[in-house]
Order: sequence, then C-alpha cells, then structure tokens
Amino acid sequence: MRTIPVPREGESFDGSTAVVPGSPSVVARWCAAQGWPVHPLAPGRKTPVRNCPRCQAGRHDPATCPCIAAGRPCHGFHAATTDPALIARWWASSPSPGVGVACGPAGLVVIDIDAHQAPVPDRGLLLPGIRIPEGVRLDGLASGFDTLALLAAYRGQTAPAEHEHTLRVRTPSGGLHVWYRNPDTSVRYRCSTGSARNTALAWQVDVRAQGGYIVAPGTRTPQGVYRAEGTVRRPAVLPEWLGSELRRTGHVNEPRKTDVPASASPLMEAPTRRRPVFAEQIVEPLITLVAECAAAPEGTGFTEKLNRAAYTAGGLVGAGHLDHGTIRDRLVRVAHHARPWQQARNEKIVDDALAVGSVRPLHLKGRP
Repeated sequence: MRTIPVPREGESFDGSTAVVPGSPSVVARWCAAQGWPVHPLAPGRKTPVRNCPRCQAGRHDPATCPCIAAGRPCHGFHAATTDPALIARWWASSPSPGVGVACGPAGLVVIDIDAHQAPVPDRGLLLPGIRIPEGVRLDGLASGFDTLALLAAYRGQTAPAEHEHTLRVRTPSGGLHVWYRNPDTSVRYRCSTGSARNTALAWQVDVRAQGGYIVAPGTRTPQGVYRAEGTVRRPAVLPEWLGSELRRTGHVNEPRKTDVPASASPLMEAPTRRRPVFAEQIVEPLITLVAECAAAPEGTGFTEKLNRAAYTAGGLVGAGHLDHGTIRDRLVRVAHHARPWQQARNEKIVDDALAVGSVRPLHLKGRP
C-alpha cells in the first residue's frame, strides 16, 4: 500500500503551494481524499461546531435533520461528508474550525491513549477482566501507555503505541491516537472511555469507533497541533489480537436479542421498533433538567443532573435500547448549552457516567 503524506504547511495534495498554508481546509480535503468523512470542529476546540439554534432547542433524530439535508454541519459526525464542494463551502465560510473524522463511516477504529495526571486506581481496575497478580510490580505505571503496554505483554504482542506501520497521531496533551482500519464491515466496534471498570480496553485508554469521531492530524488548537508521527499516513488493519480484546471488553455492537428474523410475522416486529421510543421517554426528562440549568450560571445542581442523565442513558445503552454515539452527542451538546465555559469537564462527566451506567443495563421490564 502506498503511503500518502499529510501535506506540510504551504503544500497542497500535489505538492504545489496551497492557497492557505497549513489551513484546516487542506487537512479536511486530504482526509476526504482517503475516504474519511469529515465535519468541522469548533474553533479552538476539539468538539464539533454547535448546532443551529433550532436544533439546540428541539430534540430530533439527526438522520431527519433538515440542516444536514441542506448541507449544514449540525449534529457533529452525523453531518460528516467527503463531498469536496460541501467541504469547500464549510471551511470557506469559516476557515478556522478544526477537522473531525467520523470513525464509523470511515471504517476506523482508533485507540486513544491518554497521559492525564490522575491517581492510579487499584490494580483490579487497570485491565478490565484481567486479574493482575500481587507479585506483578506496577512501579512507575502512570498512564494509558503503561496499561496498554501491560495488556500487550500479557498477550505476547507489541504495544499499539509502538506500531510504526500504522498512522499514529500525537496529541497536544501528550497522548497518542493509534489509527486502525476495520477489516470486517460486518463487525461494528463501539466507542468507550477508559475510566470505568469493565467498560474500557484499559485504564486511560479510550476507543473511538462507530458513533464517534477523532481529531484529524494537522488540526490546531490553542494547546498545540495534532501531529502525525513517523512516516506512515494510512491506518493499518486492526490487529487480530486487538480485535479479540475489543470483543472481550464489550466493544462490539452485537445484534440485539430482540431482533426479529426476516421470516418472522410482521406483528412480532412492533416491540423491537418501539423500545427506543420508551428509552428516550425515560431519559428525555433528565436531559431537560440539564438544559434548564442554562438559566443560571450556578446553584442549579448541574453536575448532579448531568451525571444522573448520563448514568441512566448508559444503562439504556448497555441494555441495547440506545445508541452510544447518538446519546453521547446529545448529552454533550446539552451540557455545552448549559455550561459552555467548561466543555472538557462536561465531556468527562458524560463519559464517566455513561461508562458506569453501561455495566448496569437498564432493561425496560413490562415495556412492549
């Protein structure tokens, strides 16, 4: 496979001088040329641009959103595209936004290794589902680089951070995104956060896949640039052992047990179709409480309300009633509407509560 370099500042795809040196539009067009749908990120942030006021105020299915049909970048990765004309229009009207890549449509599975300053949890929480004997010394373990290396060592494999044959992107915070290509489109890997027991690949190791997006290499933020490492600029096929670990840790969206075979009676299909409706009815009042916190900057119990909404949504995701990416996108956007000055904290609350809630599935007993 031929390696395609990310354009340097001052270069376009063919090596000639670009119109805007190092511009996000160059990055967006390069990603689209690889077949990766892209969407704009909010200027100076790693989160999608805000929805239009109408979409912020009212809940609706992104698939039916008139903004997306009209070529406007509402709903983040749901609006992602490879259409050159649309990409040119988006970044011409506002050239400063960064570039997000929709992982699912791009067929990508990205291992997001964090290096946050955080207390190291008990050894029983480092590798979900794997007991680390007391005799194994963990001196110096401090980040996702260490836990992922430990997992690889347990399997007799090379740690993904050292996979020089695939695209690796260094983040401004010192983390690393290791990009892989999903070789089997019939298998849908899901996102997760590496902060809760039995819901992550490892502590401080996130997964970006179906229902999520990843920041493209070359994207600039006030903290720095997402820089590709080494010379490889294309994702390699997801290693078989890593795919097995993702399945073991629950990162594969398995078909629901309530799915009805094609040969079944049409009368039996109604329960399967109606369950998401009841799930939304459960979580919607909780999301409304979060949105109402926008009326006051403090004293509203915002954190508790957001945590409760995300925890409940996580239980519904774990039971197969809601899509992780869709509900996370809604929760993050509502939280940003209520507390726009603490986006990073909002995302952490949402991710942590979703992760914890997903290991306690909330089954809709008695619901049709």
